Amino acid sequence: MNWLVPLYPWIKALHVISIIAWMAGLLYLPRLFVYHCDAPPGSDRSETFKAMERRLLRAIMNPAMVAAFVFGAMLLVTPGVADWQAGWLWTKLALVAGLTWLHHALALWRKDFAADRNRRTARFYRVMNEVPTVLMIGIVVMVIVRPF
Repeated sequence: MNWLVPLYPWIKALHVISIIAWMAGLLYLPRLFVYHCDAPPGSDRSETFKAMERRLLRAIMNPAMVAAFVFGAMLLVTPGVADWQAGWLWTKLALVAGLTWLHHALALWRKDFAADRNRRTARFYRVMNEVPTVLMIGIVVMVIVRPF
């Protein structure tokens, strides 16, 4: 894996770019759900939200998540980068697992909207809209501060 060492800055840059795109989607999709809750099922507005939500998930969020995982995995196997004894790394990975769970939950909720069977309130989606921010703050603190 030594061939990764000279590529480290590029891999890290692509990882950060992927994360930014993924986070944008994780923050925007629940906001679309908030507005979608107010659209009557079958209305033109509801159909517009369905198209926006599908495109956001499939064209931006899914590829960005995969890219973040691929470049993150490359960083983890680059010699001298990951300290597997450090608690901050394991905490970061746990928080990333939380983001991944949220991504999949949002995908399932999108399917509910697509089938006109959403049963959650706009308030629920407003609360869920804050979850990625909290997880992101934890991840950034773990990576930058490395408190343990």
